[in-house]
Amino acid sequence: MKFIAEIRDPVHGYIHITDVEREIIDTSIFQRLRRIRQLAGANLTYAGAQHTRFEHSLGAMYLAGLAGSSLSSKINVTDDDIQELRLSALLHDVGHGPFSHLFEEALTEKRNITHEDISKRVIKETEIKDIIEKNGFDSKDISELALGLSSKKPKFMNEIIAGGLSVDIMDYLLRDSYFTGVEYGRVDVHRLIDSFEIVDEKLAIDQAALYAFEAFTIARYEMFKAVYFHKTVRAAQAMLARSIILADDELKLTDVSNLKNYLQLTDELTLAKLVDLDPKSKELSRAKQLAIGYRDRKLIKCVFEKIVQREDRFIEKILNQKSIRDKIAIEIAKEAGIDSDLVFFDVPTTPSVPYTSSRQSLSSITLVYKTMEGRRYEVIPIKKLALVGAITGYMDIIRIYTQSEHRSRVEKAVEAFFGREGYATKVSM
Repeated sequence: MKFIAEIRDPVHGYIHITDVEREIIDTSIFQRLRRIRQLAGANLTYAGAQHTRFEHSLGAMYLAGLAGSSLSSKINVTDDDIQELRLSALLHDVGHGPFSHLFEEALTEKRNITHEDISKRVIKETEIKDIIEKNGFDSKDISELALGLSSKKPKFMNEIIAGGLSVDIMDYLLRDSYFTGVEYGRVDVHRLIDSFEIVDEKLAIDQAALYAFEAFTIARYEMFKAVYFHKTVRAAQAMLARSIILADDELKLTDVSNLKNYLQLTDELTLAKLVDLDPKSKELSRAKQLAIGYRDRKLIKCVFEKIVQREDRFIEKILNQKSIRDKIAIEIAKEAGIDSDLVFFDVPTTPSVPYTSSRQSLSSITLVYKTMEGRRYEVIPIKKLALVGAITGYMDIIRIYTQSEHRSRVEKAVEAFFGREGYATKVSM
């Protein structure tokens, strides 16, 4: 591969880029990612968390290249394969809306789509398609591989982009740890990448690097607890997500029918639109107030927090059914004597170990043993790994928030509601 320029990165050092990569990076579509923070709302808790999707995409591309190069010494991985991996990693987040995953909550609720759906469209319908194809690659193939869902590529290539050992996770752990100042995410990804092996076209690791895999998995778990699911970070996100949903009919923020208009949206532009709303209705007034509160860091307060287990059927309903959460919010608001839209029900949830490229929770890891007799492998269930097995399952939290002036009343209402016999049956009906 011929590199024609370099970019200095605080996490990885110098990232060298090819001609096709530079062309894509120089487009206004990709440059927009400079104006979308990686961790929306986290900067209100961790002051240094100002990094963006732009740097993360470059970092994922760099690690994808390392993964391809590592494997090329073990199996037949060509320069074109490595370039496709790098392009896919570079573009995996190109469809993100403002405020990253925060905006996706509104996008899913209002349009039933994700940023991945939009990423595919961007790669296939904009000038990025022209650049990819001018340089001899297929934009449809890249759009599918960028999501880890390519049926034409070997499974390991999908796993490098979007699996349980993906370069996406590796970069965001290192990068988010660096910029938040939270140490948990600082893992030895180079050891892990160097250990990559292929078994039946699937990604495996050398058994000698098992400790690196365990450290990687635990680091992700700890970063979710300390950063991504931090109660103040989630408070900011809940406020802005509610503001976007309330204002969407007026501002058409989640309207992706015109891709060009959607790709103009950035964090600051969207926040300005919300803050400048004409409060001509109750919904728009509330949306404006929430946006101003977010901007000025006047955040809602947590009045109830519970780490829960999915074995409880009612808890399962709370986690999975918004209608149940809405009923509970109404009951609590009635008890507190306030409007139900002043009660915020938050249920952050994620698998304790990463998803595979097929969007299933990682259930096993393949270890390769190299002995005097040759090479053999063993598939080990995650639950049988002493450290990782202890955290398998889901990380689920239930939180209820409200404005500071209603905090005391809502706290008492929550205690009364969850202390009432038969409450689960009542709201499930």
